[in-house]
Amino acid sequence: MIRPTKQGALARRETVLFYLCISPWLLGFVLFVLGPMMASLGISFTRWNLIDTPQFVGLDNFERMLWHDARFWQALKVTTLYTALYVPTELIGGLLLALLMNQNVRGISLFRTIYYLPSVLSGVAFVVVWMWLLHPDAGLINNGLRLIGLNGPRWLTNPDTALWALWLMSLWGLGRTGIIYLAGLQDVPRELYEAAAIDGATAWQSFFKVTVPLITPTIFFNLVLSLIATFQTFTSAFVATDGGPLDSTLFYVLYLYQRAFVNFRMGYASAMAWVLFLIILLFTLLIVRSARRWVYYEGERT
Repeated sequence: MIRPTKQGALARRETVLFYLCISPWLLGFVLFVLGPMMASLGISFTRWNLIDTPQFVGLDNFERMLWHDARFWQALKVTTLYTALYVPTELIGGLLLALLMNQNVRGISLFRTIYYLPSVLSGVAFVVVWMWLLHPDAGLINNGLRLIGLNGPRWLTNPDTALWALWLMSLWGLGRTGIIYLAGLQDVPRELYEAAAIDGATAWQSFFKVTVPLITPTIFFNLVLSLIATFQTFTSAFVATDGGPLDSTLFYVLYLYQRAFVNFRMGYASAMAWVLFLIILLFTLLIVRSARRWVYYEGERT
């Protein structure tokens, strides 16, 4: 039998070993995440161009942003519209793709790999490919439309279609969401489908009464990740349009980048970063709070 003193010494030793094991992560978190976040919070109350000494201006950056900067509101509008368009598309499209990948057919592993491969490509690489596909004169899409007698739009140079073109680009990465859905689908017990079939349930009834409720944790996970990622959209707009034409694709993070590294207004950019953090935090908390009503975890009490 271990004496209490030895048991306490063993617990302390395990605690020390635990913190030693996670110390590299803790050090990286403090130096590269928490530290820069706290620094940006301080910088958000200053006027600083990276060269001169920062000057404390209080809430001036936030006031200018909210009351005197029309481009800030345009960036927030574009990002919100894009989020409202893309998130449902990713959730529904990823689920449909996962249902296809969940079929028990010959060669399905190859198809799963093909569907997922675009997700691992560099963001810049796939945007360049899509810029060629969407080229108004030499692009494959418009040339295909001409074959059937249609004139394709000037996708990335028309303010009315530029945001839709970026949305079309984003569908390239549905395989990533589909793979996560696939894991959730394969975790649904087969016995429930058999019981539903015995009770006379149709395929649609089985889907909405069995599949959907049991994959709501996966839907919740994808919803939170998609919302956070979409609010931070940057690469596609930066490479393809640089916010144009006429600020129709001026995403929030792209405008933040322009303020920080083009205009060198680091205080203003830091204030924008914290406003974005609060917006994402608010939406995430609302989703988490609503999850109690629609997310079902197997084994929980009813």
